[in-house]
Amino acid sequence: DPDEVVRRVLAYRLPVESLERLIGDPDREVRITVADRLPPERLEALAADPDYLVRQYVARRMPAGRMFRMIRDPDREVRRTVAERLPTESLGLMRNDPEPEVRLCVAERVEPADGAAMLADTDWRVRLRLAERLPLDVIAPLAEDEDDDVRAVARQRLGREP
Repeated sequence: DPDEVVRRVLAYRLPVESLERLIGDPDREVRITVADRLPPERLEALAADPDYLVRQYVARRMPAGRMFRMIRDPDREVRRTVAERLPTESLGLMRNDPEPEVRLCVAERVEPADGAAMLADTDWRVRLRLAERLPLDVIAPLAEDEDDDVRAVARQRLGREP
């Protein structure tokens, strides 16, 4: 049907088995409805959609162990969603993301070994989050950080004078 509203209604009402035909629909809302309804194990067909919002829906629903192809998505918000859901043992793959907001999500969940590799991050917010949550033996270098807040948190946690 040429009317995208009709196709959206169809995407909402069709049996799940029939949704594959709408994966390449020209209307973003139709594809979002498809991404919202497809079983998680069949979402990979939409992981490379040209629209970031469709990919965002995919990143929210795709099984976490199958999200690796989305680690390098061109959109920051999609990568942030991936960083929020990726298994913690795989977060090290995102520790050098170009966007500080994505690295901050990584810093909030990363394992200590991978977090130690982030101590020299260029964004003070990332280093602050690491100073707040990593084990004491890992955060010692942050006690001499260039940022006052990062340095204060690290020194407080280490029991040193601020």
